[in-house]
Amino acid sequence: MKTWLSPVVLEGKLVKLIPMEGFHIPDLLAAAEDGKLWELWYTSVPSSKTIKSYVNTVLDEQKAGLAMPFVVLDKKTNTVIGSTRYLNVDAKNRRLEIGATWYSQRVQRTGINTECKHLLLTHAFEKLKCIAVEFKTHFHNHTSRNAILRLGAKQEGIIRNHRIDDQGNLRDTVIFSILDSEWKAVKTGLEFKMSRSY
Repeated sequence: MKTWLSPVVLEGKLVKLIPMEGFHIPDLLAAAEDGKLWELWYTSVPSSKTIKSYVNTVLDEQKAGLAMPFVVLDKKTNTVIGSTRYLNVDAKNRRLEIGATWYSQRVQRTGINTECKHLLLTHAFEKLKCIAVEFKTHFHNHTSRNAILRLGAKQEGIIRNHRIDDQGNLRDTVIFSILDSEWKAVKTGLEFKMSRSY
């Protein structure tokens, strides 16, 4: 069934974003093991115990038209280095969220995230004609909050006691967005940052 959010491969100079499939499970687990990312209490990166349910859940969301999960492939090494996705898709209102993003420790603070977000935002605003793209992160995930601000997103606010995590802890969530009217300036900024990474 064709939906507003159909599977697509997005490719840049550093990375290729490929629609996630079940056979990516071992590669995703290997990527998450670089830095034992699941041990960061303010993230939800899959571990060997949760990887199958993690992938099955996001693939079910994709079938329902609510998400489009990607694996992030490092073109230099031809290895999976993380995951990202479109989620909370609202086709009627042409809005979606970019999130559930994580990368192997070895590629963090490189040009990888900037290029991934450029690819995702370009597709969202220029192909899907989104009017807004949202980002959400844990209040205590300052690395993620700063990365989102560096993209050019604006902080909308904080939802207190937004969710209960898998350990039963309350999570405050920080919400950011980029509007279609802001995209041209944001794109220029991202392209400048990328030009310094290549």
